[in-house]
Amino acid sequence: MELDGRVVVVTGGTRGVGAGIARSFLAAGAHVAVCARRPPDAPVSAGGREASYTPVDLRDADAVREFFDTVAAHHGRLDCLVNNAGGTPYRLLGEGAPEHHARVVALNLLAPMTASLAARPWLRRSRGSVVMIGSVSGTRPSPGTAAYGAAKAGLESLARSMAVEWAPEVRVNTLVLGMVRTELSHLHYGDETGIAAVGATVPLGRLAEPSDVGEAAVFLASDRAHYISGAVLLVHGGGERPAFLDAATVNKED
Repeated sequence: MELDGRVVVVTGGTRGVGAGIARSFLAAGAHVAVCARRPPDAPVSAGGREASYTPVDLRDADAVREFFDTVAAHHGRLDCLVNNAGGTPYRLLGEGAPEHHARVVALNLLAPMTASLAARPWLRRSRGSVVMIGSVSGTRPSPGTAAYGAAKAGLESLARSMAVEWAPEVRVNTLVLGMVRTELSHLHYGDETGIAAVGATVPLGRLAEPSDVGEAAVFLASDRAHYISGAVLLVHGGGERPAFLDAATVNKED
């Protein structure tokens, strides 16, 4: 899966899952450019190599096009775009104004489309790929993050259509993530006891690490996945145990 000489852009690649993805690509030999509105607290690095950072507001289409053109011109190519930037605060649908929810949709659905369109001319030249970072929130009810879940469902649909429209020059795939342990996990799950308790609900017994996501992204960008497009790869540790199994009064283990 060596990606020596390949050029990869990771949006939102300065912290959390995005930084983990960027480090995996650096470790695989790629040149990595990350963008976000805020700079990283420390350079994103792996194996003695660093990702370059550019401040970009992904809602600004002109700025996004300029960023991709600059990266591709500097390196002479672009091989992969990882649309990772996204997220949402906890907000019940009826407690937020429509414009608040619209901003969540814009960040998690429209921004990846904007970035993909800007990257496409360069990806066509290299016969590269796009990796969307989706979420299980797009495939199940997401109380408190309804707009986010709707956007992630749309992102998965967008990727499937892109895979058909942009073939055979550009492959497009989606990683659907479950819970990932990052520096912000305590905001969602509480202290270490809470994080461990949440991890215990996952069949594999823990939350994902950002590197788990990064290794999957590297695979989809590599030549080993050259016939994979329009696919969805679940990176969720086996998913969630159905609640009804715990509520039922039969078939209980002693």
